[in-house]
Parts: sequence; C-alpha cells; structure tokens
Amino acid sequence: MFEQIKLPYAYDALEPYVDALTMETHYSKHHTTYTNALNAAAEKAGVADQPIERLLSSLDGIDEPLRGTIRNNGGGFYNHNLYFSIMSPAPAAEPAGVLRERIEEAFGSVGELKAELKKAAVGRFGSGWAWLNAAPDGTLSVTSSPNQDNPFSEGLGVTPILGIDVWEHAYYLKYKNLRGDYVDAFFSVLDWDAVAANYAKATA
Repeated sequence: MFEQIKLPYAYDALEPYVDALTMETHYSKHHTTYTNALNAAAEKAGVADQPIERLLSSLDGIDEPLRGTIRNNGGGFYNHNLYFSIMSPAPAAEPAGVLRERIEEAFGSVGELKAELKKAAVGRFGSGWAWLNAAPDGTLSVTSSPNQDNPFSEGLGVTPILGIDVWEHAYYLKYKNLRGDYVDAFFSVLDWDAVAANYAKATA
C-alpha cells in the first residue's frame, strides 16, 4: 500500500510563502485523493507491492484503463511526496558539498539553476511540474512535465530530486495568476539539505 508522506510541519508553518489554506487543501484533499486512487488501481492491477518509481517506469505492462489511472494518480502521489518533503519552515538556504559542485558544473551557479527552474516552471503551459533531475552518473538536468507526469513515467532515465508544482491548486489562492511570484516564494522555503539527500540517494 502506498502511503502519503506525513508532513513534518504544520499547515501554517510555511507562511507567508505558502498560505495555510493552500497547504491544507493541497495536502489533505488533492494529495489524499491521488493516493487513494493509486492504491485502488494498483490493487486491481496486481502491482501494489512495487516501488512507485519502478511502477511509473514500467507502465506499458499494465492494461488500460488502469494504466492511465496509475500514471495520473501514481504521478500525483509520487510528485507530491517529493514536493512536500523538500520544503521546510527552517530550510537550508543554499546547497553545499557535492550537490553544489554539481550545480556549478552544470549551470554555472545556484542562481543560474534557480533561473532555469523558474523558466521551466513559468513556461509550462497549463498544469504540470518543473524538475531538477540527477542521472546515475551524478549529472544534473532541468526538465518540465505536463499534468502529473514525471521523469519516470516519461522514461528519461533520471531521478527527480526537486520538484515545483505548477498546478493552479498549488498557488492560486495566494498568488492568483502570478506563477513567477509563487516560484520565487517556493525558493524561500526550499530545503537544500533535503535536495542533497535526494541527490545522494539517486546517485548511490
């Protein structure tokens, strides 16, 4: 059974950058719905015992319509688990160590990486995600996905270590149509230590 991440902070802990009503609705309504729908579909398909990363990477082996249900809701489950886990009311404001070295190799600076992520997030037409990904050899890349897709379901061969949700439910109550302002605010609560842990796991 797939389990929704337990938030390590209160709904209002990320104020003023992420408002409490958005956080509560996002987590307890949207994410819960994705998780429940994934579990129901995975049980029917006989794949509930698979790791979510493997499941999303091997969707061709699942018959429709369960394939589409698992792709959408499995993506929503995985993506939100990642998203909520990398935010913190007391974040590490800058990456350090190996991750910082890799960022500077790939993008020139942390500032340039943030600019690339913002470009991917703001430029995503409609709903979707912007990602910082790690390849098995440690190489970093920025990509964007529509809907609840991610690099696993898209078969990119990389692991997302940072995700920015640009569905309107993630920001519209506070930021309305100003998606760029929301992305800037997201960076204020982004915990680079959590991203570094994801990087270490992805490249182990």
